[in-house]
Amino acid sequence: MHLFARSLTVAALTADAVTDHCVTRAPSDMRLEDFDYHLPPELVAQYPARRREDARMLVVDRSGGDGPPGPSEKGSFLDAQFRDLPRFLEPGDVLVVNNSRVLPARLLGRRAGVRAQAIGKHNPARGEYLTSPIEVLLVRRLDEDTWEALVRPGRKVRPGERLIFTAREETRDPSEKQPPLLEAEVIGRGEYGLRALRFAGDGSLEKKLERVGHVPLPPYIHRPDEKLDRLRYQTVYARRPGSVAAPTAGLHLTKRMLGELEKRGVEIIAVTLHVGLGTFQPVHESEIEQHKLHPERFEITPEAAARLNRALDQKRRIVAVGTTSVRTLEHAALACRGRIEPGGGDTQLFIMPGFPFRVVGGLLTNFHLPRTTLLMLVAAFAGRELILAAYAHAVRERYRFYSYGDCMLIL
Repeated sequence: MHLFARSLTVAALTADAVTDHCVTRAPSDMRLEDFDYHLPPELVAQYPARRREDARMLVVDRSGGDGPPGPSEKGSFLDAQFRDLPRFLEPGDVLVVNNSRVLPARLLGRRAGVRAQAIGKHNPARGEYLTSPIEVLLVRRLDEDTWEALVRPGRKVRPGERLIFTAREETRDPSEKQPPLLEAEVIGRGEYGLRALRFAGDGSLEKKLERVGHVPLPPYIHRPDEKLDRLRYQTVYARRPGSVAAPTAGLHLTKRMLGELEKRGVEIIAVTLHVGLGTFQPVHESEIEQHKLHPERFEITPEAAARLNRALDQKRRIVAVGTTSVRTLEHAALACRGRIEPGGGDTQLFIMPGFPFRVVGGLLTNFHLPRTTLLMLVAAFAGRELILAAYAHAVRERYRFYSYGDCMLIL
């Protein structure tokens, strides 16, 4: 298991402040334990399906055939295959995808020893200190050369220290010596292993990460990353580098499927949200409305904004692919009184039950971990009891869960 498995389950990294429009209130009696469920460990997918479209899809009808669609404790379930998606969407529907691209953001390196404790030259402890592994997970870009990152073990990695990374084994030239390919200076520190790292050297950092970095698989995937993950832990429409985890609902979509949807009259629009700690940080507050999200960068182009507003004016259904697309759309609508303005920035929008959705009328999403903001968002959209019943059905029917698992379409 990754060294980060512990840090991601015990850390709650939060921003110092949240803008007013990013705060919503849950019903006063709703607590963290209300978003729990039992999942047999063997249902956590360790590998993707053989082909992207091979996933199963649980279709959840929020209306249950009784009254207009909307969040409800009613509802019905239908077991389907993801390749059936076109028959559940209508001409005129809008499918919104997140085109952020996952970076190989997990780095394995060592200290340079700039801030090493004073240990004698002949003391074996010095060699152990300088060669012991350091694991870094980049979580948010601050500027061209600076990133926020989780560092493990972080307690002794102090500001002023330099971290050294060499190329991954499969990218090395065996005829050459292996000098450091990438170096970073620790220029700031925060709680729970959070550090600010400034990367040194000329050339593209992204290109160096391709040789140094590993695919940042989540800690519930109990294996090292493989060559397969560089392809499959990435959507086919990923264009904008910046995420440290995949927007996993989109992993099922193929170019063939996108073409079929367009032929059916479904409009496809891309927005960008770079997945970071805000998406997967754990919730520790029992009263969930006290939780604050780490900021994540988003962007909506002028073309995308114009097309989305046209769809809203025409009262066409907007179906978001993944919770990141939901948060991008609803953040923009909150900021502009229901309209979508082009531009970008940081969002800390925490969607919980009681949230008034202004844009999203359908959601394609994977199954989420218990007690997480992602499960709370889905419960806000469809109703907590209905979603927990859907998850119980998925467990009984042996669906595959989480990033490489099956999916759910909520209409």
